[in-house]
Amino acid sequence: MSTPEPGVTAMRAVTISREYGSGGGEIAARLAERLGWRLIDHEVIQQIAQRLGVEEEDAAAHDEHAESWVMQFLTTMQGVGPMVALPSNLAFPPTEASYTRALRDVVNGAVLAGQTVIVGRGSQIILRDRRDTLHVRIVAPLDLRITYVALRENLTRAAAQQRIIQRDQERRRYLSATYRALPDDPHLYDIILNTSVLDLDGCVDLIHHSLDAKATRLAIPATALGPAGWRLPPYPTAPVDFIPPTDTTENIAENAAEGSVAPASAPPDTPQSHSGA
Repeated sequence: MSTPEPGVTAMRAVTISREYGSGGGEIAARLAERLGWRLIDHEVIQQIAQRLGVEEEDAAAHDEHAESWVMQFLTTMQGVGPMVALPSNLAFPPTEASYTRALRDVVNGAVLAGQTVIVGRGSQIILRDRRDTLHVRIVAPLDLRITYVALRENLTRAAAQQRIIQRDQERRRYLSATYRALPDDPHLYDIILNTSVLDLDGCVDLIHHSLDAKATRLAIPATALGPAGWRLPPYPTAPVDFIPPTDTTENIAENAAEGSVAPASAPPDTPQSHSGA
């Protein structure tokens, strides 16, 4: 475990969203180890939130029992103190709304308690208004994910593919139904990594660097962020959009077959231009 740079200490959390089988869980674990931060995996968060409603008999008669169990569970996880005072008036068995509220409280409480790497469960939505949080998405081509899942879970390729599709669909439905968002929306993330080529440590390095880079922007007013904040000079000339040839695809194919396609060239006397933003 290395000592985080001063900039990183100003950040509170990293959320990791991932396609199933892309290695996102391993990246999150390695990142938490590198930073010395607490790791909260989505299964743990789900278990905590669900437990508030599963213990129906105890919770119905002893609301404090359910709450104290959760607080004890959170306290014992990696030796970190109580993270959040969970609501004692949740409906039992839990409704979708009560589950979502409990999950939101757990995620926010984890961030308040200490620096945290959070895997999944809509944390990129729950914490999207926190500028001291880095949001990461991990993806990979399906065929490589099939190979990974088949090896890690000892499945046939067909079974691995079925599991990947099922898990990705479940996550997509959950985010859509709960937050009206889709996990593959790039605007939810600060950085998206494709593990088809990048190795585990390389991904951790890039996330670590991005975390430090985002920390340096915390003091900048929100109105000064974005490309406009780069203060680049105006373009020297008006941007020119690329206009495709007027030939149809069929004509191009016919001309190519006849050997009459000439190399594309700019119109004569056309000044050098750029494509703009």
